[in-house]
Parts: sequence; C-alpha cells; structure tokens
Amino acid sequence: MSLQKELAKDLLHIKAVQINPTEYFTWTSGIQSPIYCDNRITMSYPQVRKKIAAAFNAKISEMNIKPDVIAGCATAGIPHAAWLADLLNLPMVYVRSKPKGHGKGNQIEGASVTGKKVLVIEDLISTGGSALEAVDALRSDGAEVLSVFSIVTYGLKKASDNFAQSQLTYESLTSYEMLLEALIDENKISEEDKVHLLKWRTLIES
Repeated sequence: MSLQKELAKDLLHIKAVQINPTEYFTWTSGIQSPIYCDNRITMSYPQVRKKIAAAFNAKISEMNIKPDVIAGCATAGIPHAAWLADLLNLPMVYVRSKPKGHGKGNQIEGASVTGKKVLVIEDLISTGGSALEAVDALRSDGAEVLSVFSIVTYGLKKASDNFAQSQLTYESLTSYEMLLEALIDENKISEEDKVHLLKWRTLIES
C-alpha cells in the first residue's frame, strides 16, 4: 500500500474525515463541501502524527535546498511544524493569520526569519489562501520560502493557480482522491458516491 493511501486510511480510522451529502460543511474559504477533513485530530494519535512527521522529513530529504527554519500555519499546522522541527533539530516559528492585536503585534512568533530558508507546514490545502498569507508574511520579514507542505490537498485548480501566481510550489502527503479510495475500501461510500464527490469538485471550479 502506498504511503498516500495509508495516511488516507489513518485519517479515516481516527475519524478525521467526515462525509455529509445533504448538509454541506463550510470551509474557511467559504466553499460549501460534502466532505470535511479535520487534521487537528491527528494530534491525539502519536503513531499517526509520527508517521506524518516522518513523511514530511522524507520529502525534505529529496529537496535540493534544505530549510533553515520550519514554519507552522496557525493553527492546525503548528503542532506538525513543531514535531518536524524537533525531528530535524531545526528552529521553528509559527505564523498567525493576522498580526497580534496586542503586545508587540507580531504575526510571526519565534526568532527572526530574515535571510533564512523557510519551509511552511499547513494541515490542509483547499484554495491555498491561508498558506499563502503565511508565505506573504514570511517574505515580508525577509525569509526565502522554499515550499509549502501539507497533510492533505483537495486538488483544486484554484490552489494550483494561486501558488503559481505566488511563484511557489506545494506538496501534500495525501489527496482528495486517496481519501475517496480509502472511503470505498472501508465501505463508507459507494462508487456512485465517489462519482458524486468528484463531480462536486468539478462544479465548484466551473
């Protein structure tokens, strides 16, 4: 079994993936979706979170340029960034969705990223909006952002377009398609349901 499918099944087993074909979930981007993947639940499962950190580490080993700093997107990307940074013995920072409203008014918490090569960790990529907001904040502070890694991607064209516009790549450990395949394997959905769920993705992008 591929790591992509293994992780997709892990997410199902810990009940991080929910399906509701009649009452859609609302994402941060405002998109209405029949599927919701709550990767925060992975925090409570040591074997799953260790597998995620190891998978991120494997992707880093393939990079020509290695990061100096690991940055987590608030909030769900923070713990995974911390575990990965600890595994690599690298500095870690996290990026708020907007500057703090009191104190020093920081948007980036941790040591300075100026002149540093930074890898951004996000839990999930839908449109890519929140991750790219973090990228903009890091770049404004003088960081060189190498890439964005996430646990799951929905594979939306809008995300690809947004990242291309920001001249940045992103990679995910598993995907919407793999979640659907895992749901079928676990008898959670039918082939007909899969067709409907793939059609939904096509419709929201039309």
